Amino acid sequence: MAIKAIIFDVDGTLADTEEGHRQSFNKAFAENRLDWHWDVALYDKLLKVTGGKERIKYFVGSFLTGFTQPENFEEFVKHLHQAKTVHYTAMLREGHIPLRPGIKQLLTDARNGGLRLAIATTTSPENVATLLQQGLGTDGESWFEVIGCSDIVPHKKPAPDIYLWVLEKMGLPAADCIALEDSENGLRSSLAAGIKTFVIYNRYTHNQDFSGAAAVFDDMYDLTDFYQIAELPLPKRQISV
Repeated sequence: MAIKAIIFDVDGTLADTEEGHRQSFNKAFAENRLDWHWDVALYDKLLKVTGGKERIKYFVGSFLTGFTQPENFEEFVKHLHQAKTVHYTAMLREGHIPLRPGIKQLLTDARNGGLRLAIATTTSPENVATLLQQGLGTDGESWFEVIGCSDIVPHKKPAPDIYLWVLEKMGLPAADCIALEDSENGLRSSLAAGIKTFVIYNRYTHNQDFSGAAAVFDDMYDLTDFYQIAELPLPKRQISV
């Protein structure tokens, strides 16, 4: 059966974003006079949880045993996450977080080849919109037929909810699609939705368990391998990144 659509994760997949997220969290903590600091080793552990607000809650519950939660803890977390998003989107607009090598060409080839494109992520709409505009131009969001993100579903990855939502919006069965992910949680989510999944790992996810993936890549510099393994038609051009 010919593949009709590619569904992309965002953070770590379209762009190597996690270091930008980590730095932005720390800036938000500092401006709110919190003595919290997420170094690389700690952030690696926190990435077991998807979603920024969920990550803050996990940090407080599992790593800050002496911290007294504010009376309105949910609003406290929401405020911190909003502050972090301001810093993160500023980094995107300033060009500090480009698309990963080969990704723009992959998206271009897919569009030119008549494949439908979608996004399934747990990051916020602001993050997605800014990244796409910076990486693809002002019309970047229009490249994707469906964009599923943030809190539009009750359970985040590794639950399959966001992928099931995207499939429903596109009116496609899972068998007609492939997914691109960068993490174990993302892979578990897409596989649970029945979607054949390829992984492009990054510095934070390279040691995770990718069993069940159709193939695992360290980058997309050479798109020829990906097209052949994914059984996608090769574009009628010299492939480049």
